[in-house]
Amino acid sequence: MILEFIFRWAHVLFGMVWIGMLYYFNFVQTEYFKEAEADAKADAIKKLAPRALWWFRWGAMLTFLTGLSLLHQVGASLDFTAMPVLWIGALAGTLMFLNVWLIIWPKQQVVLGLKPGDGPASAAKAGLASRTNTLFSGPMLFGMLGSKHLYIADVGPAGFWACVLIILALEANALFGKTGPMTSIVGVIHCSLGLTALLWVLLAVL
Repeated sequence: MILEFIFRWAHVLFGMVWIGMLYYFNFVQTEYFKEAEADAKADAIKKLAPRALWWFRWGAMLTFLTGLSLLHQVGASLDFTAMPVLWIGALAGTLMFLNVWLIIWPKQQVVLGLKPGDGPASAAKAGLASRTNTLFSGPMLFGMLGSKHLYIADVGPAGFWACVLIILALEANALFGKTGPMTSIVGVIHCSLGLTALLWVLLAVL
C-alpha cells in the first residue's frame, strides 16, 4: 500500500508538470507568439521554448512510466472491460505520451533549428498533435479519477469499444487531419469537455 501510494503521488506530481506545460503551450505561448514582435519571438524560441520543452517531454515520460507501474500494482488485467474507465484513461494517456515523443518533440526540434527540415510544416504538425493532447487531457483525467471514484454499473463491451474507436479516430486525425474546431482555445476546451461527456455516456449506456 505504501509503495502504491508513493507511485500514485509521483504519477500525479509528474502529471501536473506535463499537463501544466501542455496547457502553457496551448493557452499562453502559442497565443503570445501570434502577437509578439519578431525580435521577442525569436528570443523566446531560442531561450524559453527549449527549457519549456525539456520539462514538457520529461514530465510526460515520468508520468507514463509511473502510470505503467500503477497499472501493474492495481492488478489491471488485459480484460479491458473489467476496468473500462481506467483503460480509457490509460489509452488516452498513452497516445498523448506517444504524441509528445514521436511527433511534438521531433517537429519542435525542426522549428527550433536543432534539426533540418520544413519549419512551418513541422510547426503545423506539432500544433495539431498538441491540440489533440489538449483534447485528450479531459478523458485522461476522467479515467484517472473515475477508476477510483466513479461507479458505472454493468459497463458492456460495446460501450468500451465504442470509446476506444472514437479515441483512435481522433488520434488518426492528429496524424493525418486538421485542427478543425480545436483551432481556438475556446474550441479545444469545449471539444475536450464534450469528448469526456460523450465517453462517460457511452460507458454508462451501451
